[in-house]
Amino acid sequence: MNLSEQKVCVIGAGIGGLTAALVLRQLGARVCVLEQAEAIKEVGAGLQVSPNGLAVLRALGLDKHLEARAVQAQAVELRDYAAGRLVANLDLSLIKAGSPYHFVHRADLIDLLAQAVRAAGVKVLLLQKVDTVHPGTNGERARVVMANGSEMRADLVVGGDGLHSRLRGVINGTIAPFFTRQVAWRATVPNTMGHGNLVQVHMGPHRHVVSYPLRGGTMVNLVAVQEQMGWTEEGWHHVDAPDNLRSAFADFGGDVPRIMAEVKEVGRWGLFRHPVAPRWHQDNCALLGDAAHPTLPFMAQGAVMAMEDAWVLGDAIQKADTIPEALAAYQARREARVKRIVDTASGNAWKYHLANRPLRMAAHMGMRMATRFAPQKLMGQFDWIYSHDVTKG
Repeated sequence: MNLSEQKVCVIGAGIGGLTAALVLRQLGARVCVLEQAEAIKEVGAGLQVSPNGLAVLRALGLDKHLEARAVQAQAVELRDYAAGRLVANLDLSLIKAGSPYHFVHRADLIDLLAQAVRAAGVKVLLLQKVDTVHPGTNGERARVVMANGSEMRADLVVGGDGLHSRLRGVINGTIAPFFTRQVAWRATVPNTMGHGNLVQVHMGPHRHVVSYPLRGGTMVNLVAVQEQMGWTEEGWHHVDAPDNLRSAFADFGGDVPRIMAEVKEVGRWGLFRHPVAPRWHQDNCALLGDAAHPTLPFMAQGAVMAMEDAWVLGDAIQKADTIPEALAAYQARREARVKRIVDTASGNAWKYHLANRPLRMAAHMGMRMATRFAPQKLMGQFDWIYSHDVTKG
């Protein structure tokens, strides 16, 4: 299907929304992005771009720009919590995809994508709070209604507006999430402790800490997760006292005390499990990224899945005769993969949180032996994620 002169409205200027805007603009569509904030920005967090995400950026001509802003990862180190003793080292050069693995500040990736969409001629409209969307039926255009009462019509509406997507509610209704009994703290700090170009995961009873460098190794991204019975609010934009973080992980050793000593500001949020949306499309409207399939942060694939979605959406539109046909093909091509990743992430935390000491020691011994005697097999368990290249069909 030819997208020339087709009007596309993308809701949300996050990673998924901006990637979709660029993909669809490169296919000839007239694209606008609606963002409710006063500026396109993302602060205070790092993310990981694995080879499957880099494949999308390469196809869009942005891989070198990413590499200029990111840190190339060398390994993942799994460490015991108490003394920081090395349990296993996963060499990322063994990934069969053959592409590098990167750490990048979320704000830097957002800025990179925002520059690219504007340079491509995409209109980015700020301070546009969407109230609801009316999918077009019988060939009509969709209507996007703003909170101020104004309207916009489009041949295709893409909901990249995240966890609390307005369009998700229109297509699927409201499905209540459930609390996973885990909370997380997130912060970035100066790299005064000489953190190497790797992910460190310190594993302890009912808790774990993840850290990796950003911005040329000058900063360290910190995520600390603890099991907890109750939580009243969802979301991670809740400010907490750094001393609460330090107290919760006071018995952790290795680099953890030095990293946490640098924390001046920290956010804390409850981790909720949302189901993958049963329907990702209706008429000429589609969901992508967290709006379609929110995931817990235990496989570092949330942003990458949104970029994959954006590419497949564009490819499906190219290969179909109509928008509804394209959107049905898009969900069919993506659904099984993202469900598997969501389920894998949801089941991953317990491996880091073993509280029974004999069980933890046995598990750590198994990881150590696998690293020593079968490192390629150990890394091979992730081939289905990292070697998947949506740009090659």
